[in-house]
Amino acid sequence: MENLETKEVTSVIEGILFASGEPVAIDRICVALEMDRDTVERLLQHLADYYAYERRGVRLIRMDDQYQMVSAPEYGEVIRKAFEIRKPARLSQPALEVLTIVAYYQPTTRAYIDQIRGVDSAYTVGLLLERHLIEECGRLQVPGRPRLYRTTKEFLRAFRLSSLEELPEMPGVETDGQLRLGDDGEVIAPEEPSAYTAVRTDLPKDPEISMQEEVPEDPAETKD
Repeated sequence: MENLETKEVTSVIEGILFASGEPVAIDRICVALEMDRDTVERLLQHLADYYAYERRGVRLIRMDDQYQMVSAPEYGEVIRKAFEIRKPARLSQPALEVLTIVAYYQPTTRAYIDQIRGVDSAYTVGLLLERHLIEECGRLQVPGRPRLYRTTKEFLRAFRLSSLEELPEMPGVETDGQLRLGDDGEVIAPEEPSAYTAVRTDLPKDPEISMQEEVPEDPAETKD
């Protein structure tokens, strides 16, 4: 592909991402350009590197098989002032605990979250749903059919992760990340409950979530 042609195609990709405003699947871009995936991925990476190297006001991030154009985090404060946007509240410790459990054990139920934490997590789960960091993804096929939860694309974007594979390792978590259930559908406690003490708040720092104010904790969330 000639240099001029490459530049034009890259500009087209830039226009697609800008016009969308939302994550765009790589396959969709390939179809629009009538190009193979490897070439498109190479051009997307070139565009992402260009934005970062030139310290432009936008960045190109990857989330699984999707790309999205976002504002550069280092200019977030000025951008918020321009639109008079209030800083997002920082996630509280309980919210970080619940989010970490969902991230590592997904898909998981609220009962499983409660069992690990030892407290009722209904309020915190609702908070994370409102922030679009987790979402419902079906129901467990056991009596009562409890809802299953998983992290969202917004979670990946907020913590600057391309995929869940980039999460830091947590000792004691099953490699498949699935719920462990008994024959009657009862949730089985982890073999090493103490492993959760390492859970923690070592998810990648998020400039949009870890801001000024802390979300108030649910008064009902008290240890037994």
